[in-house]
Amino acid sequence: MIKKAKVGDIIEFKNGLRGIVEKVNENSVIVDLTYMENYRELDLQERTVVQS
Repeated sequence: MIKKAKVGDIIEFKNGLRGIVEKVNENSVIVDLTYMENYRELDLQERTVVQS
C-alpha cells in the first residue's frame, strides 16, 4: 500500500532521487530537490513534480 505524502515529508523517487514535499495536489506532489547535497552536480532544477 502506498502512503500519501504530506508537506514536509522526505520522499524517494526515480531511481533514488530524494526531496522534501512542498505541496500536495490530487495526484502529484511538488518536491524540493535541494535536500540532496549533489542536486547541482546532477544538473537538476530546484523543484520538480512527482505524479502517482
